[in-house]
Amino acid sequence: MDYEIIRTLQRDARSSFRDIARKIGIAVGTVQSRVRKMLDAKVIKGFSVDLDYSKMGYSITAVILLQIKGKRLRDVEAKLAGIKNVCAVYDITGDFDVVMIAKFQNSSELDRFIKDVLAMDYVERTVTSIALNIVKENYNMPV
Repeated sequence: MDYEIIRTLQRDARSSFRDIARKIGIAVGTVQSRVRKMLDAKVIKGFSVDLDYSKMGYSITAVILLQIKGKRLRDVEAKLAGIKNVCAVYDITGDFDVVMIAKFQNSSELDRFIKDVLAMDYVERTVTSIALNIVKENYNMPV
């Protein structure tokens, strides 16, 4: 039942509890209760809008790898996560410690961003790739 509620919300986060209940054949109170439990358990972390960033002027998507020195990985990640252009920050394995995805309106904005990141304490090195085409950009996996 929770998966059906999640699937319905993934298709349209604006669906009312009444619409969800009707679509999956359960009581409205049940939908409310299940959604509240999933919110409390952080299964559902929030409701959002799927944006086309290029239509909003963010034509550059950068994938940036970072090497962090010392044991300050979490501090650096927290700082990166708080920057408005940053969409995602991941701990990774391999030669780099962090990968982040960020969006920019132009190359000057990206240039300033990279220079600011390189000036951060404990950031040793970055490698930046620019996405040429966005084939898929949606974190709603089928459940």
